[in-house]
Amino acid sequence: MTDHPHPLELSAPEMRALVEAALDRIVDQIESLPEQPLSDTRGGFEVAQSLAEPLPETGTAVAELFDLFFERALPPTMNTASPGYLAYIPGGGLFHAAVADLIADSMNRYSSIYVNAPALARIEMNVINWFCQIAGYPSEARGTLTSGGSLANWTALVTARRERLPENFLHGTLYASDQAHHSVAKGAILAGFPEGNVREVPTDDLFRLRPDALEALIEEDRRRGLTPFLIVASAGTTNTGAVDPLPELADLAARHGLWLHVDAAYGGFFLLTDEGKRTLRGIERADSIVLDPHKGLFLPYGTGAVLVRDGQALRRAHSVTGDYMPGMQNDPDRVDFSQYSPELSRPFRGLRVWLPFKMHGAGAFREQLEEKLALTRLAADRLRGMEGIEMLAEPQLSLLAFRLAPPGMPEEELDALNQRFRERINARQRVFLTPTRLRGKFALRICVLSFRTHRERMEMALEDIEAARREVLDL
Repeated sequence: MTDHPHPLELSAPEMRALVEAALDRIVDQIESLPEQPLSDTRGGFEVAQSLAEPLPETGTAVAELFDLFFERALPPTMNTASPGYLAYIPGGGLFHAAVADLIADSMNRYSSIYVNAPALARIEMNVINWFCQIAGYPSEARGTLTSGGSLANWTALVTARRERLPENFLHGTLYASDQAHHSVAKGAILAGFPEGNVREVPTDDLFRLRPDALEALIEEDRRRGLTPFLIVASAGTTNTGAVDPLPELADLAARHGLWLHVDAAYGGFFLLTDEGKRTLRGIERADSIVLDPHKGLFLPYGTGAVLVRDGQALRRAHSVTGDYMPGMQNDPDRVDFSQYSPELSRPFRGLRVWLPFKMHGAGAFREQLEEKLALTRLAADRLRGMEGIEMLAEPQLSLLAFRLAPPGMPEEELDALNQRFRERINARQRVFLTPTRLRGKFALRICVLSFRTHRERMEMALEDIEAARREVLDL
């Protein structure tokens, strides 16, 4: 790109040319998102194999590199940024956040230690304080931004372990529903617990953790000489969007002296809405909460958060220093994030949240979330009216599960039928749905959580569902 003696130090014209060339490609991609295929990964393996290469010794023209990425590598991918992506838990990818990352990464300031960048640390503290306010937490609560819900769940689990168990913690047991995210069990194993110490609690007809079954397990474990210490509740499961009975679980945790953690990675930011506040009532009583801004705030992947009601507990679990480190802060208005997180070197994640919030205000995010709730209700109402459709999980937030179950068809034939049903829906490439299994039944899921998904796309989804229903039933 450059012939001067320090090629990694781009000149001002070179920097502008590089960003403008990238921006041209990015804008073209974003503008064409509504027309792009949803899940056409044909040829992707072959492209991947063709890209295997040894360490390059010399450079390649940036235009050629952009051609490679945008024209060869990007097309055969699952299009998670599309308005028709109704699969898994969508991640939005706000452009504002990408601009914030460009700024943060270009400036490359180190914000994990307060004295290095006080104002930048303050910006990230503001973000955490906003999240605590949304969750109903007190002023002494603290938190940290993470790469996502998995690391956030692990951070909360380690904090609970260090607060509630002795140094030899292997008798500690923790409890989560049979619908809990797999990162809970994974986090427990990585935190040093035997896999068997993670107790799976049955759920009710709405896929919510049953407090009576939980209490029975706790009492049984105590009789066996084990030490129950942690309950993990879900505020929006991946399978069905189920919200566990948070007030009852908070009562139970208090009665037994257990730490209550709420995995609200998917559902937590619905607290910005009146409906979400009603559905998630009791979350403010949790000892710790996980939120994923890359879900409910539509930010790019790589943005999670963990909040702890007793901020000093989070610090006690993670505070380690070295002779090469500066003195740490004890003023509550000055936070060293390295003392509240497993990470020492970490990106300045706060700006990617702060910039879009400051540009638009919380009201813009609230309106988007209210729209997603309304679209999910619309989908549920229309699906109930389609002959042969069985609702397996009614929406509690913006996620539902259903299947095609024609009267008289044997149960053993329904899985294959619904696999064909989903394939026909997705083949139209206007929406993309993913499956799961609920109580042994093959189910299709709709999750509405993209800031680009609006009424017209939901109408397309329902049209394609109805057309596929008629095709597989030969109507």
